[in-house]
Amino acid sequence: MELRHLRYFVAVAEAGNLTVAAEQKLHTSQPSLSRQIRDLESELGAQLLTRRARGIELTPAGRTFLDHARLVLSQVDAAKEAARRVAHPSKPCFTIGFLTGHELRWMPEALRILRDELPNIDVMVSSQYSPQLADGLSKGKIDAAFLRRERGMPDLAYRVLVKEPLMVVLPSDHRLAALKAIGPKDLAGETFVIVSNTAPVLRLVIDKYLKRSGIDITPAHEADHLAMGMSLIASTGGVGLLPAYAQNFLPSSVTSRPLKGDAPTVDLVLGYKKSNQSPILKLLLSKVDELVARASNKTR
Repeated sequence: MELRHLRYFVAVAEAGNLTVAAEQKLHTSQPSLSRQIRDLESELGAQLLTRRARGIELTPAGRTFLDHARLVLSQVDAAKEAARRVAHPSKPCFTIGFLTGHELRWMPEALRILRDELPNIDVMVSSQYSPQLADGLSKGKIDAAFLRRERGMPDLAYRVLVKEPLMVVLPSDHRLAALKAIGPKDLAGETFVIVSNTAPVLRLVIDKYLKRSGIDITPAHEADHLAMGMSLIASTGGVGLLPAYAQNFLPSSVTSRPLKGDAPTVDLVLGYKKSNQSPILKLLLSKVDELVARASNKTR
């Protein structure tokens, strides 16, 4: 008995028809397939199927043999796959997460740091909100992420990459756009667009700044992401506070101005799970200073 006999029999049983199995599944002739099935029945000493006008019908022996044939074939496939994995082990996967909008600056530099290892690993990139990135790190789905320093994650560690100053973002034709820098009191009375709790760390920095500045501002709109914020600012004639990286994505209808005085900052960090023993992660962490220097030169 050969494995092809088992495959032929399973194909016929599943198709319910010798001609269909021969032409559509096995790409052989019907007479040849019939001969193979007869050889199998002869080997077993039992009739496996009965030929009917509209196809075939399995005998009790055929139904029993079908279950065992499927099991044997699945075990053969598993054995082949196991052998392939030993002979050709798959590359380890390293997943890097980016706070949406920061890929432009940081991803090319991170890949340059890892370039000598890239032939030996598969790199996966994930772009998400910061809380989702932190959750992915904590669950082991992401190895390293460029994100905010999220609270309530004691199993994570962070390395500060840059302190991003907040800027005032406003329509290009807004009256405040004539100023070189904008003070907090200039924002009073304006339609204010604020980030939602999809960015809790940034939201907290903005709320503390407004409170510290002593101005009473009730946000008119909340934006879940950068594009939404730009759209709301442009369409409502409002103003908002966003990290400096947002300047890379401003449409022509929107501009930015620095804040007067001591502008608040929000940290961009490289986060990772403390228990992650990935050698690629250790390499990346060992070159954080080089990574920051490369990214800083890129923005000058």
